[in-house]
Amino acid sequence: MPESEDWPEGRPEERTQQLDADASKAAAAARMRDQVKWVDLQVQQAVQRGEFDDLPGAGKPIKNLDRDHDPDWWVKQLVEREQIVMLPASVQLRKDDAALDDLLDKQTSDDGARKIVEEFNERVIAARYGAPEGPPLITMPRDVDATLEAWRERRAARAEAARHDVRRRAATAKRRWWQRR
Repeated sequence: MPESEDWPEGRPEERTQQLDADASKAAAAARMRDQVKWVDLQVQQAVQRGEFDDLPGAGKPIKNLDRDHDPDWWVKQLVEREQIVMLPASVQLRKDDAALDDLLDKQTSDDGARKIVEEFNERVIAARYGAPEGPPLITMPRDVDATLEAWRERRAARAEAARHDVRRRAATAKRRWWQRR
């Protein structure tokens, strides 16, 4: 009698391999069931301890459930939450150019102001040599010395206005009777 008649599914080695594969799949399925039970148990214990009580958004509906799936949802939420402005380089440089004088006016040293203007110029030059994105770049680098000279003049004018304001307040200040002479 040939061996194939004794083993209807094939040879004994193949049968053993099939039984091992079935046992392995059954063990994996049992592990998954046990893991799900363990996770559920951990969540239940955390709820009983009150670890989920004071979370932000507790008792509120989940936002954007009605929308279609967007693979960039987390980036969009980050931009919204952190109020990040993502503009093309040309538009961002225009905004920075318009705000550069105000930024310089907050500086107290010549070196700090020079560094800011030089960094601005580096960004403009890098944008000029980079691949264009968005509207055309019309922002030009600033002349460092001319910009610093204008900054010094504005700074001196603010200092003089502050001194004049202090003198005016001192002259018009009402003196108490015990301070009069």
